[in-house]
Amino acid sequence: MVILITGPSHTGKTLLAQRLLERYGYPYLSIDHLKMGLIRSGNANLTPMSTDQALTGYLWPIVREMVKTVIENRQNLIVEGCYIPFDWAADFTADYRKEIRYCCLVMSETYIKARYADIKKHANAIETRLDDADCTLEALLRDNQETLDQCRRYGTEYCLIDGEYLVDFEP
Repeated sequence: MVILITGPSHTGKTLLAQRLLERYGYPYLSIDHLKMGLIRSGNANLTPMSTDQALTGYLWPIVREMVKTVIENRQNLIVEGCYIPFDWAADFTADYRKEIRYCCLVMSETYIKARYADIKKHANAIETRLDDADCTLEALLRDNQETLDQCRRYGTEYCLIDGEYLVDFEP
């Protein structure tokens, strides 16, 4: 089984992946780690400041083929990151899709406004963010609304974080 976890920055993707690792023992792949490995090694014509569209266009084909390999080998993997396209399912046959669980984390406007200080406080809960200047209230509101709009447009599932942060995911 492969679990794909996506969503905008600061929604808890890495935290959820870590919890699933601890609960089920499934290893996880951080697409951000893959991105930085490719950038730092010089094996990709990207920078940390490349657009999300450019990063998704480069990283998703690699991750997609890794997902297929994991499924073909009857292994388990959690993949987390914001570079999973909303139309991800179109890249897999029905047989592959039966082995994939998808979860897009989205925070509601109400949640963000009420808990902005907590969101900032927990930004480094699992991994250290070297630069978190983009975590403004306005950016969080915009990015989460855009993600919600895209989920609805593509008909993809999402987990709306609106009250208590009780994100739990059963594969």
